[in-house]
Amino acid sequence: DYGELKEEVLTLREDIDDLDDRVMAPEKHAVVDGIEWGGDFRFQVHSVNAQVPSHISGLGVGLVNWENGIQPQMIAMLEDDSQGPPLLKPGWGFADLKQVVQGFSPQQIEGLLGSLAPNAVVPSYSYDDDILRTTRLRLEMNAKVAEDVSFYGRLAMYKVWGDSTGTQVFNGQPTSINWDGTQSTYPNSDDSLHLDRGYFTWSNIADSDAFLSVGRRPSTNGVPLNFRNDEARGGTPMGSVFNYQFDGITVGYNLSDESTLRLCYGVGYESAWGNGTQLKPEGGLDDTIFYGLVWDAIDTPSMYVHLIAARAEDISDGFPGMTVMPVNPVTGEPSPGPVPIRYEPNGTVGNIDLFGFVVARNDGPFDYFLSYGYMKSDPTDYTGPFGGMFTDPFGVTESQSGDMYYAGVRYSFDNAKTKIGLEYNKGSEYWFNFAQSEDDYLSPKTSTRGDVWEAYLTHRIRNRFLFKLSYMDYTYDYSGSGWLLGAPQDLSSMPMLGFPTYDGAKVWNLSLTAGF
Repeated sequence: DYGELKEEVLTLREDIDDLDDRVMAPEKHAVVDGIEWGGDFRFQVHSVNAQVPSHISGLGVGLVNWENGIQPQMIAMLEDDSQGPPLLKPGWGFADLKQVVQGFSPQQIEGLLGSLAPNAVVPSYSYDDDILRTTRLRLEMNAKVAEDVSFYGRLAMYKVWGDSTGTQVFNGQPTSINWDGTQSTYPNSDDSLHLDRGYFTWSNIADSDAFLSVGRRPSTNGVPLNFRNDEARGGTPMGSVFNYQFDGITVGYNLSDESTLRLCYGVGYESAWGNGTQLKPEGGLDDTIFYGLVWDAIDTPSMYVHLIAARAEDISDGFPGMTVMPVNPVTGEPSPGPVPIRYEPNGTVGNIDLFGFVVARNDGPFDYFLSYGYMKSDPTDYTGPFGGMFTDPFGVTESQSGDMYYAGVRYSFDNAKTKIGLEYNKGSEYWFNFAQSEDDYLSPKTSTRGDVWEAYLTHRIRNRFLFKLSYMDYTYDYSGSGWLLGAPQDLSSMPMLGFPTYDGAKVWNLSLTAGF
């Protein structure tokens, strides 16, 4: 009857639900077990003592208010016969001024700046931060997707204790702007997890030694930067030439068990999305594209030889980023309040070619390396209020070149738990590398136009519990370390600087890192 049939249906439904639970349990386990989790947690204490040299504040000179045009005091000075004829008109903007100033003699420009500069002299001063604490958390994921297809991901959070505002105040260093390439590798005043790396790799394509990898690239902490942290190689490209996060594609081929060749492509700046390009009748800029040829020529336990050739094409005068400006950069006047500003580029400044090599060896208890980087610029004629590629606002752009030497040695004691090391790097006047993701609290040491010494000690309290103590001594010879815009200024000769820069700094770091 109906009652018995209903009871049988209910019983059957319960059996089906029970069977479904039994089947889902192993399926869930299969999915969860298919992902291998790991990571590390680091607590670090920093102490810094830095010096800012005497300089002339470029913002304090106040030649032009870019919002309201040329200032009256500039016109008054040029009406003086000793300064030159009255060539300027109130309300002219940067483009008008640039056209006229290019016709000035060096004596006219020197006289004009000399008249204004005394009111903008900033005496030398010290910047000290006796103790600053940071926390970094990285979560790693590994999964086998299918035969010859794997996935790797890493999420990261990196913050300063007592600060979770989301945006830093601009302090003159390139790392004080929240770029896409530094979201998880430098303290960003935020306690959110960000995608540090995420990519799939397809190996043994068509039963060959070729492979393809697509996603957010492993492009940070490459050799030789890993030695100082007693870590394995962290990134594909040579770390002292390219240490910057980006999204891209790598096509590679294993030439042998000890040699791999890679062709890399990536996007540094997407120009037509999220920046209101659709609202600009004149259109936007070109995308900034990264190209690279990376060759691990020799990769054995005792010997490592790496070569890189890279090109950054259609670089704009700054990638989109967030920061808080303490003063209005286009007027020199105090900002109305600590308001976060989204910076947008205005012009294409040119291309940059980078080349480098690193040779590292292990001989018994000693590890040592020598690396060299070379940069050559290919600028456009664009200059804006902040300058062009290695050129001041009113200068004429020219191709420049720079280089950097970097060497280090590390000694491992008999127990293999304790290691001491010494490193030195020196960058020339026009040296530039993409190092904004470098994990140095003050500023990336490999970007320094000058000298940096670093001494460190690491000790494995347990196999995956690491103690590190390091001391770094920076000596800057020229301004603009880590920047593309503006001509380098000799810091020993009362330079005119848009924002303060250091001429020397001493930094202590102490950290404890727990791996899991």
